[in-house]
Amino acid sequence: MKSINTILLLLISILQSGCSTSKIDESNKDSAINKIEVYTTAQDSDLRLSSTNNFISISSQQQLNPQVYITIDAEKKFQTFIGIGGAITDASAEVFAKLSLIKQQEFLTAYYDKDKGIGYSLARTNIHSCDFSSEIYTYIEDGDKELKTFSIDHDKKYRIPLIKKAIETAGGKLTLYVSPWSPPAFMKDNKDILHGGVLLPEFAQPWANYYSRFIKEYEKEGIPIWGLTIQNEPMASQSWESCIYTPEAERDFLKNFLGPTLEKEGLGSRNIIIWDHNRGDMLEKRANLVFSDPEVSKYAWGIGFHWYETWNGGPPQFESVANVHKAFPNKNLFFTEGCNERFNAQKLQFWGNAERYGINMMNDFNNGTVGWTDWNILLDQNGGPNHVGNFCFAPVHANTNSGEIIYTPMYFYIGHFSKFIRPEAKRISNVTSNKIVTSTSFLNSDGKIATIVMNQSDKEVLYSIKFNSQKTIIRIPEHAIQTLVF
Repeated sequence: MKSINTILLLLISILQSGCSTSKIDESNKDSAINKIEVYTTAQDSDLRLSSTNNFISISSQQQLNPQVYITIDAEKKFQTFIGIGGAITDASAEVFAKLSLIKQQEFLTAYYDKDKGIGYSLARTNIHSCDFSSEIYTYIEDGDKELKTFSIDHDKKYRIPLIKKAIETAGGKLTLYVSPWSPPAFMKDNKDILHGGVLLPEFAQPWANYYSRFIKEYEKEGIPIWGLTIQNEPMASQSWESCIYTPEAERDFLKNFLGPTLEKEGLGSRNIIIWDHNRGDMLEKRANLVFSDPEVSKYAWGIGFHWYETWNGGPPQFESVANVHKAFPNKNLFFTEGCNERFNAQKLQFWGNAERYGINMMNDFNNGTVGWTDWNILLDQNGGPNHVGNFCFAPVHANTNSGEIIYTPMYFYIGHFSKFIRPEAKRISNVTSNKIVTSTSFLNSDGKIATIVMNQSDKEVLYSIKFNSQKTIIRIPEHAIQTLVF
């Protein structure tokens, strides 16, 4: 694997050679595609977000027979893009703190610098401990329902410093939202912060106050909170921090406690996301109940979802995202978590892990999703730390013994989206003639179009891309992803 310094130099050259921020000249739209720039990441090669205009065919188009035709129409616009990013967990922050200052800066640049890195613009973090923490903790003493002992001092050691550095590297702005994995143990019927359980009715108001206090304390630290989810995975009883909410329980907590409390505390502008669990029957189990009730829907900005519905052996249920979007087009769809599970150090460079990201991101965006959040931004050489041994993959790992930073193919696949699709972009019409490749397109606010094309097959594919009256034929290697900018 190339060193990150080489990678960053490559990304700088990409910017200089192709990523102009000038708008498309309205009088010369038809020739815009002639200025196309192609960036490629491919298996069994050195291509990693590499400038590859040599993949554009210079042969007479009559002599070529493309296998796929992609037609772009920038006049047909869909959802507005918010951003792409990952979760800054305790685990990520603890691993980051073990790196040298040089490696820390390298890591920050790789993720959050939009010119030299892949330009993350979105982040999620946990409200007190989750499984990707080294220990179980809350911000109050046991039994303190009035929150007199509330303190975020725990987070000031590792997590808050990393979040601040990420914001700075991202140019001073990072859309950050927060999620709890469980209320404190004394607030639950099982008296356990782990293993599911439910929030006791008498603690609904103290728990709503807890969210408000957390947001205010973080904002005192200079960390703006854009939004929050109500509960991570509310239908899962886990060996780690977890809490069960039925659809009715989540609706009632939002309607009667969380929504009114945030408004009362001057935090009504924070965006509240329901569900925060797997695709699948999220329309039937959450969206219909919450979004159809005006008294609770007014508090709900949108619905969040994960990709772990495949745990039962079935395929990703992308149609579930499309169904919610069709039923409630004025509500926002937000991907809040996904990772490759069951860490295995021998598979750090396994290409299939990256392709899982590519196919999920492509389909979620094409079904109306406005933001996409990976799980941990950084883990150690063991896929942790994790206080219950639930070790996973991250796009970037660090060997805390050697100080080495390991960039997996997942990092580059995500980068094909996050680097070239910027906040405020609009998804535009992208019609692909068959399923040999998968594709999506966005129109950035600077007038540049970013089209991502992914080939999961074992063979090189020749495809034609048409924008207005111009056609260009491009080849994409087997098991590769490309971003076209024009």
